[in-house]
Amino acid sequence: MDYLRTPDARFENLPGYAFAAHYIDDLPAYEGLRVHYLDEGPSAAAQVFLCLHGQPTWSYLYRKMIPILAGAGHRVIAPDLLGFGKSDKPVNDDVYSFHFHRTLLRALIERLDLNGITLVCQDWGGILGLTLPPDMPDRFDRLVVMNTAIPVGESLGEGFDAWRAFNRRQPDLDIAGLMQRAVPDLSPAEAAAYAAPYPDQRFKAGVRRFPDLVMTAPDMGGVTTARRAAAWWAQAWTGQSFMAVGMQDPVLGPALMAQLRQTIRGCPAPLEIADAGHFVQEHGDQVARAALDAFGV
Repeated sequence: MDYLRTPDARFENLPGYAFAAHYIDDLPAYEGLRVHYLDEGPSAAAQVFLCLHGQPTWSYLYRKMIPILAGAGHRVIAPDLLGFGKSDKPVNDDVYSFHFHRTLLRALIERLDLNGITLVCQDWGGILGLTLPPDMPDRFDRLVVMNTAIPVGESLGEGFDAWRAFNRRQPDLDIAGLMQRAVPDLSPAEAAAYAAPYPDQRFKAGVRRFPDLVMTAPDMGGVTTARRAAAWWAQAWTGQSFMAVGMQDPVLGPALMAQLRQTIRGCPAPLEIADAGHFVQEHGDQVARAALDAFGV
């Protein structure tokens, strides 16, 4: 498989991201592709916060949450999906699929032998991550869910449709510009950090592909898995849940999150962040503290 590897120099001196890099390059079925992840906090901690990013972001998105979670004595794992962040980037758009990335996450969980997991997810982190606990329920104890969905082959609404159409017109998406528009108080250096993994258009196959992979038609890959997951969250989930909603999100906003809350058995009323948009983790210090308080950990 042809892939690109972002030069390490692109990741030097990123604001708020002084975390040690960890790599695996021999996951089953992904041999030779290097997967990056952060591993912070005590390695023997009983509770593991598994933080999954979406598109077009990477583990940099969790820089405000990680110190708080790790500082409370918990282990924090934040991987970069293939095609994003410090992980390798297959160049062929056709490589990218729901199951390509879902299987990768499952293999990573098994390789690291993660247990006592709190799933922390937003955007594609939820689209993928929320389908994992039904297959390995004994590994998952808690959920922190932010603006995301479990797409089951139906429209997600006009906001998502507009975003997908915009992304299709941007094969070389200006990621820094997008992040500054979405998060107005983001500094130029922070916006540039989000774009650091992508020196040019060749590195952006995953960024291009992900919106088109969201399962909004019944014949799309992943629909069966997502429908099974939605039923599991509604009927079988017994863990603690915490939801935070960026109320200004035009893509996966309050209405969709209200639907998701109804799907997740026992999910309490959300933390509504009035001035947050899609990238709720930019208010991550607030979210992390509120989640720890809610869980009593």
